Amino acid sequence: MDSPSRGQLHKNWRSRLSEIIFGTDTPAGKAFDVLLIWSILFSIVIVILESVHSIRNVYGGILYGIEWFFTIMFTIEYVLRLISVKRPLGYASSFFGLVDLLAILPTYLSILVPGSQSLLAIRTLRLLRVFRVFKLTHYTREARIIMSALRASGRKIGVFISAVLAIAVIIGSVMYVVEGEKNGFVDIPTSIYWAIVTLTTVGYGDLSPQTPLGKALASFLMIMGYGIIAVPTGIVTVELSQTTQNEASVRECPGCNIRSHAADAEFCRCCGAKLS
Repeated sequence: MDSPSRGQLHKNWRSRLSEIIFGTDTPAGKAFDVLLIWSILFSIVIVILESVHSIRNVYGGILYGIEWFFTIMFTIEYVLRLISVKRPLGYASSFFGLVDLLAILPTYLSILVPGSQSLLAIRTLRLLRVFRVFKLTHYTREARIIMSALRASGRKIGVFISAVLAIAVIIGSVMYVVEGEKNGFVDIPTSIYWAIVTLTTVGYGDLSPQTPLGKALASFLMIMGYGIIAVPTGIVTVELSQTTQNEASVRECPGCNIRSHAADAEFCRCCGAKLS
């Protein structure tokens, strides 16, 4: 008789741990996530400060100790996440699981490979959890629209980039012949580099044509560059508009985000929430 009553009064410790670590609806869960986000922010600041030579020379030992403190804390958190989930391997291979692992590995690797702790800046990705903590999941729809538009634009942009590279190779090769080594165009790869820098309107200025014909080709390439910049923007804009229209015709549940409901449905087919 005691066992059932205890089971009703006390939650399984694993379920309670999962509720705190992965849940945001309870005060404990939200407090855990907010504490985690602040810890990530502070650890990133420590990594940034440690990269400055003047600061590292004076406070290197303190920063190193603080970095190990955060690494151990994140390691414990990672292990607790694996313990609290039903499918540890599923979480470990998920996006956040891999990010959590990569956030702690560099410190341990720094024992064998000095300097690899600088890779800890990847912890910035863990700040994506702020969307879950502060209930900003409605932004996932906008993110999904952008990703869909980019995927739809992939082939067109691929063809466009191929054409741009072909132009850069052709103009670069011609500039190598026209300008020659005496004007800094020492080989075709260097000339292609100049063509790409000019075509993209970056213009570092480390190379510049000296002959009249070279200057004419450079002017042609600069003008072409302005037109080329607008092409991928237009491609993505068209696809973004089309994707937005398609998304508007799909009804999504505000509760569980399940999509593809019937046109005349008033409630979600999964959670029963009222559809807008």
